[in-house]
Parts: sequence; structure tokens; C-alpha cells
Amino acid sequence: MTFSDYRVAVVTGATSGVGRGAVDLFLDKGLTVHAIARDEERLAALAEKGAITHALNVRDTAALTRALEGVEADIVLNSAGVGRQGNILTATEADIDDLIEVNLGAVMHILRLLYPGMVERDRGHVLNISSIAGHYNFFGHTGYHATKAAVHQLSRQLRNDALGKRVRVTELSPGRIETEIFSRNVGRTPETEAEAWATYFEGYESLTVDDVVAAIEYAVDAPSHVNVGLIELMPTFQVPGGLTFDRRDQAAQ
Repeated sequence: MTFSDYRVAVVTGATSGVGRGAVDLFLDKGLTVHAIARDEERLAALAEKGAITHALNVRDTAALTRALEGVEADIVLNSAGVGRQGNILTATEADIDDLIEVNLGAVMHILRLLYPGMVERDRGHVLNISSIAGHYNFFGHTGYHATKAAVHQLSRQLRNDALGKRVRVTELSPGRIETEIFSRNVGRTPETEAEAWATYFEGYESLTVDDVVAAIEYAVDAPSHVNVGLIELMPTFQVPGGLTFDRRDQAAQ
């Protein structure tokens, strides 16, 4: 299957980052695009480009259900996600709820609503944005790691659920991308955006949104007998590595 076999796409996190880039790709390919996000001003700009917009929080399952009623999606891109600083020792109740409900719960509810139709029509492609944090251990962001690991396993399990149908599932697992997620972690303001850029991107060759969108295009445009199951993208200068073994002070034992 290629883009010519599909008619309708649903994109979450549609107003920034990979979701925003994918909306442009899908519109350029001639698809009807349902764009889901919270930022009404940015959604208005997408509506001007031809997208059907839905201003809602993906944590609101009832609103999601209303928005997606009757939508026969051929492509679903689960791009909405949140991150939180720190590990489980410092996490708040709100941190845990946000991570689970946005990064995992909303993904599962959207698929609960749209995936059966794909299977019934024998046509469709699910694209889940996970993270290298779902595959590798490194310090901090423990809840984020856990939810992205769950998305990894969910992506694999979906293929079992649709066995024998021409429904494909691709997990895109990127390393550091130049997006707003780091500034959102500390409250998005001009000051935090500048600080995040200086800390995480200045001087680094990070992935860009265009890099990930190109991977989406590759996976969808693959022949119908090919399922690109997992694409791991990292900057050339970023590697997961290192093994830590802490020595406890004998006096503290």
C-alpha cells in the first residue's frame, strides 16, 4: 500500500513537532486529515490549510469518542506526548497521571475507537511515536521511560490483533529531536524555550522534525506486503551506552 490507497488520516499532537510535520505531509498527499490538539490558535492555522480540526485534550476520552465518531481512518498517527523531569523518587501524582493518560491511555483509547474499522476494511496503518527511552535505560524521566516502553509493546501486539489483515503498524523510536518537549517540561515561556534550546540543542546535531516525517513517509509508502515495524532514529553523535556500578561507602552500611 502507498498513500494512494488511503483517504483519511488522524493525527494527535497535530500543532507541534512531528504531528505538525505529518499533517503537512498527509495534506500534501491528498488525504483528509483530522488534526487533534489543544492549541486552538494553531489549529485554526491548520484549518486554513484544509485540515479538519478538533480542539481537545486527549486525556478527555469522552471528547475523543465524540470527535472520532464515524471517522473511517486509514492512517492513525499517535504523536501527542508529555514528558516530566525527574524520576519516580520525585514524581508527583499529577506527573504520573499525565504520563500514563497522555502517553499510553490516549493511544489505547484512540486505537480502541479506530483500529477495529481498519481491520474490518482490511486497510490501514498505525504510526506510534515512542522514544529510545522505551528501549534503553538512562537516568531520569522514569515514568516517561515506562510509558514509552508500553507503547513499544503495544505496537508489537497490535500486529497480532490484526493478523491476516492488510493493516500495518510502525513504531517510530527517535532520540533527541528539536521540538518543544524540553521547554514544556518546565513551563513553556520565551525564557524557558531559550534555556531549553541552549541546554539541549545549541552545538548539537539533533534530529529535526523533517527527519522523522521522512521516516513516516518511507514506512507508509512501502509496498503493501511490507510492514516496517520499528524505525529507530538517533543523531549520529548520540548513542545509548554506559554501565553504572555504584560503590556504597562502607561507613554507611
